Amino acid sequence: MGKLYSILFNKCPKCSKGSFWKSNNPYYNLFFKAGENHSKCSNCELKFEIEPGFFYGAMFVSYGLGIGLGSIILIIALAVFQFKNIVALTAIIGLSILILSPVNYYLSRLIWLNAFIDSKN
Repeated sequence: MGKLYSILFNKCPKCSKGSFWKSNNPYYNLFFKAGENHSKCSNCELKFEIEPGFFYGAMFVSYGLGIGLGSIILIIALAVFQFKNIVALTAIIGLSILILSPVNYYLSRLIWLNAFIDSKN
């Protein structure tokens, strides 16, 4: 079980057994649980927030994920569909980033945590 498994399946980066988020659904977790995550792993007792403000760094990961998503949509729109209307293209990219922002928030915190925690393996 590696880092990719931990990120994609909401698992502890150390033991890959306990969950990081309280819900596996990013939309439910953000809108109904206010983005709450567990404070520690239920299996190995790893404290998720290493220090106060630890997850502020996840903003950089979130920015990268947003830019990546926008770039992929731009490339697909230009290369595959020969879409040339810049106003409509800007609206499509903006709405896509907005609609997928809970997924971005969900993944960015998991990626940031996995960058700093070593797994047992």
